[in-house]
Amino acid sequence: MIDLRSDTVTKPTAAMRRAMSEAEVGDDVYQEDPTVNRLEARAAEILGKEAGLLVPTGTMGNTIAIKLHTQHGEEVICESRCHILNYELAMMGWFSGCLARPIFAEGGVLRWQQIQKEIRPLGPHWAPTGLIEIENTHNMAGGTVTPISEIEALCDGAHERGLPVHMDGARVFNAAAALGRPVSDIVRKVDSVMFCLSKALGAPAGSMLVGTQEAMDRGRLYRKRLGGGMRQAGVLAAPGLIALEEMPKRLHEDHANARFLAEGLSKIEGIRIEPAKVETNILIFDVAGSGLTGAEFSAALKQRGVLANAVAGTLMRMVTHYDVSHAECQTALGACEEIARARAAASR
Repeated sequence: MIDLRSDTVTKPTAAMRRAMSEAEVGDDVYQEDPTVNRLEARAAEILGKEAGLLVPTGTMGNTIAIKLHTQHGEEVICESRCHILNYELAMMGWFSGCLARPIFAEGGVLRWQQIQKEIRPLGPHWAPTGLIEIENTHNMAGGTVTPISEIEALCDGAHERGLPVHMDGARVFNAAAALGRPVSDIVRKVDSVMFCLSKALGAPAGSMLVGTQEAMDRGRLYRKRLGGGMRQAGVLAAPGLIALEEMPKRLHEDHANARFLAEGLSKIEGIRIEPAKVETNILIFDVAGSGLTGAEFSAALKQRGVLANAVAGTLMRMVTHYDVSHAECQTALGACEEIARARAAASR
């Protein structure tokens, strides 16, 4: 099967498997796992922050960050399609006691001009704003990249109001590849960043949270409360180090494959997508013109050996990654064309 459901489906490379078997380990709850310690230090260094914390999942990393920056009864400003609001099982409410203040932003890119109108001060009738969260790249907006100038303007405005900014940077290395800038430039002014080792970077598991030393020390306690206090976690940190050091160098290949798919899909009758808006490794396209729902189109693809998810109604999502070659993208494109052509013929 050609699996374009997500970049979470990647298998660890041979080098990652060797590193796992040879990893030097200790008890990470005691902070005695040398491989975990190296990964946390290196992640912080690459992103230009003081300290890092290895967590099992991106959801846990975002949950810890929200808890670090807020108090119960506060609001978190976020984009209306963002992951923390729609795909993390209401953890900002369940664990942090916070309410989302969602704002729809074109392309998923929140700008300070929008946000400043939604900030709520302490008052007798409403929950005050406690945190601003941005997602970069933005998954459900189609892997869009927030320009560095917009991030910095947002952070400057938020910090003037005494508000912290957290970035859900699950795929922030894709943003860096698209912009041709070091990832540290992108996150320079945000207060904390979560990024995934297990998505585009290809590690088998794990995410990183980075920020100040004080925040990561407190975050370690929240990680334990959430059940994330792993023991000999060096077997996961070892492939994470390879993912961090080596895999960003090849992300441009995934982006090129995504653009290839988008350009091909745009030429198929019954499918609608704007190739110019595909910036990284995610593409979302509308199959309404084919007369099929997303679920029906997904099922037809599966019959032809291609896996891709319907995301809503007639919308489909494909995500390119290092386990899918350019040739396999060509095959997937051919399957989409075959489905659309067969449907058009049946409706005549």
